[in-house]
Amino acid sequence: MLSFFFSDKPAHQRLVRRLAILWTCAIVVLCFLPSDEIPDTRIPFMDKWAHFIMFGLFSFLWLASIHNFKKQFLIIVFLISVIFGWLVEVLQGQLSFLGRSKDNMDVLADAVGGFLGVVVFYIGYTIIQKKKKNNYGL
Repeated sequence: MLSFFFSDKPAHQRLVRRLAILWTCAIVVLCFLPSDEIPDTRIPFMDKWAHFIMFGLFSFLWLASIHNFKKQFLIIVFLISVIFGWLVEVLQGQLSFLGRSKDNMDVLADAVGGFLGVVVFYIGYTIIQKKKKNNYGL
């Protein structure tokens, strides 16, 4: 299943790109829901876990959607995830009618999640590349 995300097939990469776009849209929708529409949970730091997971998947999916992967894309996608997370928080602080506020700990959770998504992608990518080399006797 995981090898699907590391496929060289253009059809797989187009599908992953669509997933990345949909996931990015989902992040925007979820982060700009009015606060009274967000269910109250009793799980400690649930908001931070949500940000961590959202941005981890964000960076993983965008990296998996790149056709000709290069190592510098790891840094680029990580920086994009940090900037995107920061921008979401700034906008939440500006759009006070939503009942949301800017939270620097959310930005940190976004950054850590984005970093983990990059690390998980790179580990998976490296494993798949080694398997390909072994299978083709390179």
